[in-house]
Amino acid sequence: MPRSPAWTHDELMLACALVVENGWNELREGDPRVLELSDLLRSLPIHEGAAHSIPKFRSIGSVSRKTSDLASNHPAYVGTPTKGGRMDREMISAFITRPTEMLLAAAALRRGIGTGELYAIPQDPDELDEEGNSAVEGRLLARWALYRERDRRLRARKIAQATKLGQPLQCEVCDFDFGSVYGDLGTGYIEVHHRLPLHVSGVRETELDDLAFLCANCHRMCHKSRAGESWRTPRALRAEMVKPSP
Repeated sequence: MPRSPAWTHDELMLACALVVENGWNELREGDPRVLELSDLLRSLPIHEGAAHSIPKFRSIGSVSRKTSDLASNHPAYVGTPTKGGRMDREMISAFITRPTEMLLAAAALRRGIGTGELYAIPQDPDELDEEGNSAVEGRLLARWALYRERDRRLRARKIAQATKLGQPLQCEVCDFDFGSVYGDLGTGYIEVHHRLPLHVSGVRETELDDLAFLCANCHRMCHKSRAGESWRTPRALRAEMVKPSP
């Protein structure tokens, strides 16, 4: 019988949100929230076909055990923790250091699932890095953000607004200007990126002021995943840029 695939950041975030809301305590199998989360995880568009081919995939028992892993590996836990894993510890750390933001991320993911919007968006190769890793908030919120950022109409409106206001079409992180480098080929070209993750700005209709102009390189660096980290805002990425030697 095939084994259930490893838990993803998306799944761990939803489980850890329940643990946090439960006072950093595990949830027993008889808790209705465990049953609800089990059903939710089995429906996520991540592990294609697992819910149908693996009977115990994200079962009530496995969900309850995962909440035990997350609760017992908290630094303040008194007793012997369960084994857990690296991603469990990353998720615990994220909820300890940024509880409000992580709870908002979990709520945004639940909203996208509840409205059905996330089920209608195709997978995006950039939601994971080259090693198959995602940001700590998971791949589904990244998929959602990338889908919105690639809306040609939204990008066109943002460029039209900047042109009307006489603003340059250059990267807000590194100041790269496609037109200055590539001439006519690059004139009028720039990519757009949400200044804040969707769960921070609020899951709502995107406004033009929510978007920043980025070159392709900086855009990819904003979305690049590293273990236990979140996506970078343009401001945070600019702070990470290596300063040229004097």
